[in-house]
Amino acid sequence: MNSISGKSDIDWTAFAAELAPVEVISEPVLVKKRSRDFFWYSPILNKELRTCFGDLVACPKSPDEMRQVLAVVYSHDAPVVLRGGGTGNYGQAVPVEGGLIIETTRMNRILEIGDGFVRAEAGAFMADINAALKDHGQEMAMFPSTQDIATIGGFVAGGSAGIGSVANGALRDPGNLIALKAMSVEGTPAEYVFEGEDVLHIHHAWGLNGVITEVTLRTVPARNWWGCMATFDSYGAAYAAGCALAQAPDIARKLISTVDARITQYFPRLEGHIRQDRHLLVSLVPAEDVDRFRALMEGMGGSVDLAMSDAEREEKRLPHVFDFSYDHTTLQVLKADRSATYQQIGCPIPPDPAKIDALRPKLGDDVWMHHEFARLGGEIVTFDLPIIWFSTPERLAEINAVYEDNGFPVYDAHTWQVEGGGLKNADYRHLAWKKRMDPKGLLNSAKSAAWAEVKDLTPEQIEAKATA
Repeated sequence: MNSISGKSDIDWTAFAAELAPVEVISEPVLVKKRSRDFFWYSPILNKELRTCFGDLVACPKSPDEMRQVLAVVYSHDAPVVLRGGGTGNYGQAVPVEGGLIIETTRMNRILEIGDGFVRAEAGAFMADINAALKDHGQEMAMFPSTQDIATIGGFVAGGSAGIGSVANGALRDPGNLIALKAMSVEGTPAEYVFEGEDVLHIHHAWGLNGVITEVTLRTVPARNWWGCMATFDSYGAAYAAGCALAQAPDIARKLISTVDARITQYFPRLEGHIRQDRHLLVSLVPAEDVDRFRALMEGMGGSVDLAMSDAEREEKRLPHVFDFSYDHTTLQVLKADRSATYQQIGCPIPPDPAKIDALRPKLGDDVWMHHEFARLGGEIVTFDLPIIWFSTPERLAEINAVYEDNGFPVYDAHTWQVEGGGLKNADYRHLAWKKRMDPKGLLNSAKSAAWAEVKDLTPEQIEAKATA
């Protein structure tokens, strides 16, 4: 089999034969399909990554099969990327150097559910885990809005927060990510166990520095969450109500999102359920707190247009309210108009409605705000995932500059290298573990701009750069 990517002289037919009995996918159309994730959220990434393809897909069903795949990878010096559900937005799972794609979704067993934790193989879907937890009176402390197709390994490798973070913090907060196992890419791959703070050596590294095979996450007692939506006459009022809800001592909440009124026109399934042309607050509140939620929203000038249990929602055939939060908000717009994109913006701490109001007119009519509320390190924070009507890279740079100049840091969603987005700088702890776990630099190495400068150093020398 020839190289689909055109970037390798590996005999992929012989390579596939060495993988047997591991299932492989070699049909070019299917390989190309699995070479994509949600990078098309960004017109810049879409231009840069849409012609990047792998050469072969391997689908191991167990740690032993994964070990076999990685040994073959090592013997051929084959570039490799890991893929779960392919829900990443930055090209994390795109094989920019060609080579092998390892799809983890066959490794999907839920291994153990205990008091306050769940342990599962990396390819288990988040929705399946949440469903299994219900029988044990528990739920995940947080999950992405893409839970139906997102895997637990992919969430740990590429994610940071989600539905539940306003109550339980980010993944990196102590106690949320309890343990993980990751396999090395060597002649005889070894499986390492990371626990406690050591999980941060592997977490959020885009699969650069080890093949995550198993994850143990914190769970919390299940509650009867109601989907609630309130509308407001101004965005500032909606944001202020979100701040009040996030700090209300007598109302629990699993989600708080605020959405510019202009975005809600792209929510056709909510037509008739929320007031038109009003700014929206989206929340998950337990049944016993709904009346207090209603009183708070109305006291702050809002109208509670929707408050319903899961059973009522299913009867009315409505989506989950979290389908209008996080990156799903962007997706709702993109379904109708691919000229939209988004950005990731940090906000001043503590949240300040006056600063949001002051910034809005400076951004222009091509930027529509959408904020998510979370708890990080015990503090309530917000971040903006605005809808941006893309025109040129230069205009996007201007928008970024307006945010930065006004004290709102930009975590660029339009780069496919890990240092350019959420990290903003090289994480030399990650790269030191990459040297230990992946000595030949075969794992998704192109996604780190800093790897080339440290690849010939020892792990200890790389770690020293972290404190230099």
